[in-house]
Amino acid sequence: MDAQEIVDSLLAGDRRALARAITHVEADTMIGREILRQVYPRTGRAQTIGITGSAGTGKSTLVGAVAREERVRGRTVGIVAVDPSSPFSHGAILGDRIRMQELTSDPGVFLRSMASRGNLGGLSETATGVVDLMDVFGHDVVLIETVGAGQDEVEVATTAQTTVLVTNPAAGDEVQSMKAGLMEIAQIMVVNKADLAGADTAVAQLRALLAIANHDAWKPPVLSTVARANEGVAELVDSIDDHQEHTRSDTHGAQERERHVRGQIVALVRAGLHREVFEIDKVNSLLDELVLEVAARNQDPRSAAGELLEALPKLWATPEEM
Repeated sequence: MDAQEIVDSLLAGDRRALARAITHVEADTMIGREILRQVYPRTGRAQTIGITGSAGTGKSTLVGAVAREERVRGRTVGIVAVDPSSPFSHGAILGDRIRMQELTSDPGVFLRSMASRGNLGGLSETATGVVDLMDVFGHDVVLIETVGAGQDEVEVATTAQTTVLVTNPAAGDEVQSMKAGLMEIAQIMVVNKADLAGADTAVAQLRALLAIANHDAWKPPVLSTVARANEGVAELVDSIDDHQEHTRSDTHGAQERERHVRGQIVALVRAGLHREVFEIDKVNSLLDELVLEVAARNQDPRSAAGELLEALPKLWATPEEM
């Protein structure tokens, strides 16, 4: 099928077309890029919600609980679950698909697991495109679960309208573990596994941090949940709805959309440059030379990086441009 045929089937509600389109987008094929170009004007209807936080906080369980609550409210749900890739084989176990298996039998839920492919921001480079496809397909809500590697998972803020930061009492010192990067991107804070000892303290610490932080018009609430028991999940969905209404208001909507789109463009440019640079043989040849120089202590890493950056325009140039 060509791009137009896939787009037509996608807009007609064909789940197989959605799966096929996602496969093209993940592979970054020309068909995938053309599909995204055609459907993008139709995006922006779905609620997009990022769920992030460190490993072990119960993000997958919480995503499943939120999806079930959204279904109770009559909404269709798309889920993009990103799993870490092996640095050696570049494969991924895709354990989120296993943990949310019961949701896949619901025709109102579409789950797609993706490998991070080494992306350090907690998402796959193509995750934004997959979210757009689920939006265009007609899902009312799209949930995005990040890898769960730690404090650098800020890219979700460029993909989701609402970012939910998940922690738990067992994580230790909450003030130390919740660094500025994650704290600043979250619109909602959740202390999951709130049936464990120390939950009230964790909530109090997060609220104390937020009290001294700088905020725009939206002040992030701090909520408690026990996802496996479905406790506090309805209140979390209510808060998500409140923030979604805030982002779509006349007063704040345009500013939020511009901030959101700026972050998306910058993240995609950064990822694209990284990919393009290291696909050029001449770049890798110079890099190999610089590695030997630095390993022999004949040059420092910062100077080597500067030399590579200065050389890039010439290495990129075609013979006609030189």
